[in-house]
Amino acid sequence: MNIYKILTEIEKTDPEVYDKLGSRREVFKHFAGFGKKLAVAAVPLAFGSMFKKAYGQTSGGLIGILNYALTLEYLEAEFYTMAVAKAPGGSAGFIPSGEPIGAITTIRDHENAHVNFLKSAITAAGGTPAAKPTFDFSAGNGSNNGPFADVFTNYQTFLAVAQAFEDTGVRAYKGQADKITDNAVLTAALQIHSVEARHAAHIRRMRGQKGWITGKDGGNMPAATQAVYNGEENTNQAGVNVATLPGSSVNIGTEAFDEPLDMNVVLAIVDPFIV
Repeated sequence: MNIYKILTEIEKTDPEVYDKLGSRREVFKHFAGFGKKLAVAAVPLAFGSMFKKAYGQTSGGLIGILNYALTLEYLEAEFYTMAVAKAPGGSAGFIPSGEPIGAITTIRDHENAHVNFLKSAITAAGGTPAAKPTFDFSAGNGSNNGPFADVFTNYQTFLAVAQAFEDTGVRAYKGQADKITDNAVLTAALQIHSVEARHAAHIRRMRGQKGWITGKDGGNMPAATQAVYNGEENTNQAGVNVATLPGSSVNIGTEAFDEPLDMNVVLAIVDPFIV
């Protein structure tokens, strides 16, 4: 790890960073002997402390947002992990072998990577990662007999729930973007956001649906998932009604722009899946 290069890049992104931390000389002097004092594995903790001092992110700010994201990633990671474990190679006719199980396995690995990254980022910023909840993927709040009781035996139900999770994740990350003031964390969140969007489009294709959302129609989705798509019918973007632009329409206007979701709405959506 080239500490000097990292600090230089931070300085390019935020020229005022040293006004928040102390002089440039003091910061470089602090890190000059860092490797002699602590193991390399502890370097992220030092940077986390530095960022916390510089940008004033509290447990209700950056840490709160990261733990919110971590809970959503726990949900997705556990969902795909359980699905793959219950249907390796398409056993019991659950997930077909070949491309379907391969795609779900890859998505599982992505979600677990997101979990591990967020836990590390929270720790590095001086916070405590939220514990992984117990999940009921039938959406029965622990009864395992909710509207998706056959989620791990019926392939189509599984894909519908997967799509709902992915579409929620895309909107959830977007909903917090303007609240993240740490540029490095914002960049990482946007990188995760784009991968979640790719997951959503891929799952949609596996269901035989188009890759985008028209109005607030999720695409042949169960009624219990409608909250995931409410608000997507918005055509007002930055004060412009995009549906009235040349060559546009309500359908095009809603398809061309994806909408964010407020944290409270997202938490209400996932609440039935958490025991």
